Amino acid sequence: MSYSDGQIWMIIVIMGVATYLIRFSFLGLIGDRELPEWALRHLRYTPVAVLPGLVAPLVLAKDASGQMDPTLILAAITTVTVGWWRKGMFPGVAAGVGTYLILGALF
Repeated sequence: MSYSDGQIWMIIVIMGVATYLIRFSFLGLIGDRELPEWALRHLRYTPVAVLPGLVAPLVLAKDASGQMDPTLILAAITTVTVGWWRKGMFPGVAAGVGTYLILGALF
């Protein structure tokens, strides 16, 4: 399916307005108000729920030959293990990046 230049720009404008309205609903409309405790409790879990959904497809993606990259998988396993063991995101990310760089240099 091919789109004309006008259709592409219309899609870009509509998506920009939609994104702005979504963000404005939180920042502009309720940004200066105190949220109820139940909403704050649920919002605490947002990064934990979103991050795996963003990272998993990148780690488990297949390359052109149809195989997954074992370096990415081992780095992801290291990241999760160290993050859980040390109870922190930064040690896990540092261990995952280190594992990825070391394995990338070896293979």
